[in-house]
Amino acid sequence: MYPHERSLVKRLADKPFALLGVNSDANKETLRPRMEEENISWRSFWNGPKGTQGPISAQWNVQSWPTIYIIDHKGVIRFKNKRGEEMDKAVDQLLAEMEAEDR
Repeated sequence: MYPHERSLVKRLADKPFALLGVNSDANKETLRPRMEEENISWRSFWNGPKGTQGPISAQWNVQSWPTIYIIDHKGVIRFKNKRGEEMDKAVDQLLAEMEAEDR
């Protein structure tokens, strides 16, 4: 998913959009080089030494990896587990709704 996520971040660089990640690698020392290798430029939080059983996934009730939440500008989860073109459409829809509210 990293190539698509990189393209999404690049395409929406001038929009009110943020991509946040949660990394489930249990070893924090190997995490940073991996993020550099994958060219992950967005904020990514470490889920702790318990990996997929860490505190962030527990708080957000994540049952499988990856889990994708697409959240609108009001903080409401509007879509879950959209990938690829479906993710793009969901994000574009939410940006359009936000712009329409601002008019």
